[in-house]
Amino acid sequence: MLRRMFFKLILFGGVLILGGCSLQRGYRAALVLADVAAADQPSRLKKTTAPPERSPVSFIVDGRSYRADLYRPREEALAGLLLIPGAAEEGKDDPRLVSLAMTLARVRFAVLVPELTGLRELKVGPGNIREVRDVFAWLVSRPELSPQGRAGMMAFSFGAGPAILAALEPAIQGKVQFILTVGGYHDLVEVLTFFTTGYFQKGDRRRYLAPNVYGKWVFVRSNADRLSDPADQRILKIMAERRMTDPGASLNDLEDRLGPEGEAVYTFVTNRDPGRVRFLLQDLPAGIREDIEELNPAIRDLSSLRARLLLVHGYDDNIIPYTQSIALARAVPEDQSRLFLVQGLVHVDIEPGLLSRWRLWRAVDALLAERSEVGN
Repeated sequence: MLRRMFFKLILFGGVLILGGCSLQRGYRAALVLADVAAADQPSRLKKTTAPPERSPVSFIVDGRSYRADLYRPREEALAGLLLIPGAAEEGKDDPRLVSLAMTLARVRFAVLVPELTGLRELKVGPGNIREVRDVFAWLVSRPELSPQGRAGMMAFSFGAGPAILAALEPAIQGKVQFILTVGGYHDLVEVLTFFTTGYFQKGDRRRYLAPNVYGKWVFVRSNADRLSDPADQRILKIMAERRMTDPGASLNDLEDRLGPEGEAVYTFVTNRDPGRVRFLLQDLPAGIREDIEELNPAIRDLSSLRARLLLVHGYDDNIIPYTQSIALARAVPEDQSRLFLVQGLVHVDIEPGLLSRWRLWRAVDALLAERSEVGN
């Protein structure tokens, strides 16, 4: 409790000395961070705001059916926010996501959290781009949820790619005012290089950080169905489940049973040489290569992206390196992005130090500024 109180006092003190920003909004940004840290425990924000209403919604866009949870503030919404989860087994019902959506609704975002195909099975695919486009189109079409068209997206991890690519779609291009990403990516091939070998590019040099082994086996499990041989599909899924449960588990009894496609996937994910990645990528089944291309913002012209980018990334991220958010910021005009690099943010789990709390406060303040033209 004392730590949270100190946390809020430091942040509010920062508000008082920071020129050019709304004091009220800055104070609310501090309350938001404290509430996120509190999760389902009491906080100042909870004490001073009525609990939002969470309700299931279903709707149809161009003949396609969608389900989502809508979090509505008790006061009139100032802006709409499409909250896109990463690949998580609990999907839109992940307790962390629910808690965050409630926090954001307390500061007068109308928050829509959709059920996206495959994410509960830890799969992100090109179809998610169309889903994000459709769901956002529905959100922005509702004036009571997105007043005067004020609406944006917030995406985590591998959900960032579909969010950015959806914002390029003509149906919503120009309607997405902002996108906040946490642990997002720009070049999917570089991400694959990192979580298979641990190497990432910083400037003209390769750096190393021990990657999260879990990530590479999520990739295997999520892509196993893209193989043509049912036996390879089954073996790779067994391998993935075994290593996701125990990173050191032996796979010796399964390696020799793989066919050509399965062997290509296994060789790719167990390779430790960053120089071989692009070569091994070409040996992957065509379906996997095509999905990587479709989900890769780095091969798209982002000059037509109209959304302002708020990019939050941890230096300690061992699934997607922080340099990916740097690259994403550089892919758009300088005044179109704001980059917040922090210590203590391990992918999407936060345990920041004091300086990083300040940077996270700035990121939240920037998000709150997107709700309206006035500083509230």
